[in-house]
Amino acid sequence: MENRKLSGSIWFNLILFGFMGQIAWAVENVYFNTFLFNYIGGSTRDISRMVALSAVTAVVTTFLMGTFSDRVGKRKPFISIGYILWGLTVSLFYGISRDNIGRLFSLQDSTAVVAATVSVVIVMDCVMTFMGSTGNDAAFNAWITDVTVPENRGVAEGALSVLPILATLLVSIGFGAGVTAIGYPKCFLLLGAIVTLCGVVGLFSVREPDIKPLKNNGYFKDLIYGFRPSVVRENKFLYLSLLCLCIFNTAVQVFMPYLFIYIQHYLHFDFGTLLSSLSVRLVVIAALVLVGFVAVIVLFGKLLDRFGKKHFILASTAVFIGGLLLVSGAKRIGTFAPLAALMFCGYGLMMIIINATVRDFTPEGKVGQFQGVRMIFAVLIPMVVGSYLGSFVTESFAARHALGTYVNDFGESVLVPVPEIFTASALICILIVVPAVLLRRRIR
Repeated sequence: MENRKLSGSIWFNLILFGFMGQIAWAVENVYFNTFLFNYIGGSTRDISRMVALSAVTAVVTTFLMGTFSDRVGKRKPFISIGYILWGLTVSLFYGISRDNIGRLFSLQDSTAVVAATVSVVIVMDCVMTFMGSTGNDAAFNAWITDVTVPENRGVAEGALSVLPILATLLVSIGFGAGVTAIGYPKCFLLLGAIVTLCGVVGLFSVREPDIKPLKNNGYFKDLIYGFRPSVVRENKFLYLSLLCLCIFNTAVQVFMPYLFIYIQHYLHFDFGTLLSSLSVRLVVIAALVLVGFVAVIVLFGKLLDRFGKKHFILASTAVFIGGLLLVSGAKRIGTFAPLAALMFCGYGLMMIIINATVRDFTPEGKVGQFQGVRMIFAVLIPMVVGSYLGSFVTESFAARHALGTYVNDFGESVLVPVPEIFTASALICILIVVPAVLLRRRIR
C-alpha cells in the first residue's frame, strides 16, 4: 500500500511550481489580453485568435513532450528546463511595441503596423506557450499524478485548485499595479526572471518519481495511443471524466479571457486606484478573508478524500452556475465582487473534483501519454470554442449596452465584453450534469 501522506519535498515542489506556473498562466490569460487590447490596440477577435492558437500550441506540445518524458522515464529535466525557457520567453515581451515592430519591419502605415504587432504578439505567445506547456502541462502535471495516489489526491488537488485563484488575485492587483507604475515591458521582464529562477531551483529540489521508461512501441504509436478505439473502451470512465473537464473549461473560457477587460471597461474599475486607496485595516481584512478561503478549499479537499468525490460534484456545479447567473446581473463593482467570490468558490470546488477524478482514472505507466489527451479536453476545445463564443456574444450584444464600446488610447472604437458572457457560460456549464450523473457511481 502506497504512503497516503505527501512528503515535505513533494509539497514544496507542488506549491512552488504549481504557484509559479499559475502566476505565469494568469498573466497570459489576463494581461496578455489587456496588453493586446490596450497597449497594442487589438480587438476581442484578435484575443480569441491568440487564445485559440495558444491552445493548439499547448496541446501539440503536451503530446510531444509528455510522450517523450514517458519514453525517457524522466520528469525533472522537462520541468526545470521548461520553466527556465518559459521565463526567458516571457521576458522577450519587453521589446514588443508598435514603434519597435514598425521599425523592425520598416512599416509606415498605422494599420499595417497594428496588424504586424498583433501578429508578433500572437506568435510570441505561442512560443512562450510551448515552453510553458513543456514544463507545466506535460511534465509537472504528469509528475503530480506520479507522486500521488487516489487516497491523497483530494487534498493535493485542493491545494492546486487554490493556486489559480491566488495567482489571479495577485496578478490582477500586483501585476495591474505594476503596469500602472512601470508599464507592461518591465513587468514582463520581472515576471520572466522570477519564472526562470523557479526553474533553476527545480534543478536541485525536484526528485524523479519511480517510473520505468516506456519503449515498447515506436514514438508515433505512443503519440496516438490515447486515440485508439480499444484504449477509449478500456478507459471509458477516464474519457467520461475528461468530457466533464471539457464542458467545465469551455464554460470558463467564455468569460475568463475577457474578465479583466470587462471589470476595467464595463464596470469602470481602476486597479491602480484600488492600491492607492488601501488602508492597513482593509489589507488585514482582505488577508484574513483570503486565508479563510484557502482553509475552506483545503478542508474541502480532505473531505473529498474521506467521503468521496461523487457526493459533491453536482452541488459544486450548482454553486458555480448560480454564481455566474448572479454575476451577470451585477452592475457595480461593489455588487460584482462578492458574487464573483461565490462564482470562484464553485469554480474551485469543481476544479478539485474533476481534475482529481481525471488523475484517478489515468492508467499508471502511461501518465505522460495521456497528458496530451487531457489537454485536448482541458485546453484545446475549451480555449478555441469558449473564447470564440465569448467574442461572438460580445459582438452580438454589445450594441444593446451603453457601455458596450470603448475608445482606446489610439482613438479607435472597440467593443467591450458584456454581462451576457456570464449567462452564456452558465448555460454551457449546465451540460456537465449529464456526464457527471453517469460518472458518479464510479468516482472514488
